[in-house]
Amino acid sequence: MALNKKSVDDINVKGKRVLVRCDFNVPLKAGKITDETRIVAALPTIKKLMNDGGKVILCSHLGKVKNGPNEDESLAPVAVALSEKLGKKVNFVADYNVTGADATAAVAAMNEGDVVLLQNTRFRGKEETKPEEAGETFAKELADLADDYVCDAFGSSHRAHASVSVVTKYITAKGGSNVVGYLMQKEIDFLGNAVENPVRPFVAILGGAKVADKLNVIDNLLEKADTLIIGGGMAYTFLKAQGKEIGKSMLDDTKLDYCNEMMEKAKKLGKKLLLPVDAVTIGEFPNPIDAPIETVVVDVNNMPADREGCDIGPKTREIFADAVANAKTVVWNGPMGVFENPTLAAGTLAVAEALAKASATTIIGGGDSAAAVNQMGLGDKMSHISTGGGASLEFLEGKALPGVVAADDK
Repeated sequence: MALNKKSVDDINVKGKRVLVRCDFNVPLKAGKITDETRIVAALPTIKKLMNDGGKVILCSHLGKVKNGPNEDESLAPVAVALSEKLGKKVNFVADYNVTGADATAAVAAMNEGDVVLLQNTRFRGKEETKPEEAGETFAKELADLADDYVCDAFGSSHRAHASVSVVTKYITAKGGSNVVGYLMQKEIDFLGNAVENPVRPFVAILGGAKVADKLNVIDNLLEKADTLIIGGGMAYTFLKAQGKEIGKSMLDDTKLDYCNEMMEKAKKLGKKLLLPVDAVTIGEFPNPIDAPIETVVVDVNNMPADREGCDIGPKTREIFADAVANAKTVVWNGPMGVFENPTLAAGTLAVAEALAKASATTIIGGGDSAAAVNQMGLGDKMSHISTGGGASLEFLEGKALPGVVAADDK
């Protein structure tokens, strides 16, 4: 994938209308934003465009919008938070049509440095649909509001949606530029370069529940990394493929052959593939998930048939930490166990602490790993925490992301 893209630093926006696709998919509770991380992450790009005299038109989706537009998924609270953070009123266009007469009028009234926020793009109902189902019409209407386009929504960049990639076609047709914002640029620099041009030794750590979720990632990273560490629920399918008893641990029995192929591939390529050597086991799954629980540490060669592995054991933590200590680049996606339970979070914490101490470039691939690192108060010790779980996984698979591809090359 070509990663050398034009950014907001490469265009002059003075007096121009600039459409910025952000990721304002924030968690809401009773109309209040409970985590503003994504809003804060968008500020550098927005401020840059405002300070350069652009007329800044922001758009984003929020939620899945299954049953049509509703006030619970309106971007109104985001407009309030943005106004506070920018020290300037953000004009929110509440129209469920997103690009209707209200939006056109709001944009026409803008002065340099003004900011308008459009309504949730998924309220339109055509944001995610196939072009022939009017996604194209929506994309063209978005482009009609602007002269240039900035994609700063990495969390949505793996989707070929109207406001993410289709809009660029119509901006190009009118002679405008399609560039990436600072947040997208950072993701490309860290995630893209970690996989394409890593400083070695390069260690990749994969966790999480299912092998199926990470098939292509495992395959791709085995070719790129020097050491691939596998923990979490999916490690037990690998252990089962080696003929080990895994008790009641998570198993994806349709992927046993695949696991054997990957272990064989690692051997052929001369790569290290590290699996747990001991596990923290439980008798019954905790209910609720964070309830106190009794655990027994067992060697993976002696797993009792009536117990379930739910975290990596102390010996495994040491082995994984040693691999990280000698690395120059580390990418981590997926927890080592049921980290939502304090007793079963030790393995994930140990990996997070190893990364925090490492002198390597450390990259957290979004999703649960990002949540775990932040929850443990170690977020500021990482080189980069990705803002997109699904997008970062596809990046690690080596897939071309529509939102990245659609930006103009330098």
